[in-house]
Amino acid sequence: MKTILVTGSNGLLGQKITEKVLAGGSIKLIATSKGANRYPVIQGYEYAEMDILNPDQVREVVEKYKPDAIVHTAAMTNVDTCEAQKELAYALNVDAVQALISLCGEKNIQLIHLSTDFVFDGADGPYKEEDAVNPVSYYGETKVLAEELLKASKIKWAVIRTILVYGITSDMSRSNIVLWAKGALEKGSPINVVNDQWRMPTLAEDLAEACLLAVEKEAQGIYHISGKDYMSIADLVRKVADYWALDKSVLSEVSSESLNQTAKRPVKTGFVLDKAIGDLNYQPHSFEEGLRIVAQQINLR
Repeated sequence: MKTILVTGSNGLLGQKITEKVLAGGSIKLIATSKGANRYPVIQGYEYAEMDILNPDQVREVVEKYKPDAIVHTAAMTNVDTCEAQKELAYALNVDAVQALISLCGEKNIQLIHLSTDFVFDGADGPYKEEDAVNPVSYYGETKVLAEELLKASKIKWAVIRTILVYGITSDMSRSNIVLWAKGALEKGSPINVVNDQWRMPTLAEDLAEACLLAVEKEAQGIYHISGKDYMSIADLVRKVADYWALDKSVLSEVSSESLNQTAKRPVKTGFVLDKAIGDLNYQPHSFEEGLRIVAQQINLR
């Protein structure tokens, strides 16, 4: 039985990994996050408080539980916050990864690291794993730097890049594009959505499954993991409106430039998923299926 330690287990992806492990499978899970455990089920795994910015605490937890693999989901992912707080973004997205790499090297631990489509400039998506990176935001830069640290290391590593993750956490504390769109449309107030950015939104359950497959198959290298449907952000919001039968007349399509966001976004990302499907047997849901899963979970609350 493998022991897996997950960083950032209070986040959306972290909670979905916990959910999948508890649903079955021969894995011993050590869930870690900053602060108290926010997952409602406390049996079937162990929880340890761990701040990834505290190297002594990270070492203490890793030495106590002796994991075979670490799935590193904790990061600063808000693109505008990264642009505004570069020092903190670097500490969380680069320094923390270097500390984990050192520990994994010392103790022969596999490291699965989460990255992003924002490593690309969006000029030529969808992208394959070997396509040249060229980030247009500081967030993207920090994720490229972390990937380079892994490539230069001698440890067993895999990078899982993903796109626009959606789903619900147990306490609905984390928003994402689907929940934001649904909530805004339900209010019936006018909303602006960009029509010049294209993505392949990823169901959190699919991403969690990919992380566990990467551990199970001892994957090495970079893998692209996303949903299989390619759409503009405006189309995505319209699909959410259609699914929940909400009024689309409140939507106004705008250009990215008009929003005056702190950080620049890539225009067209999206992934070619062939490697993940072939190597990991990754089977993503369609966006429609993903919305159905989210709707079922909301109805069960």
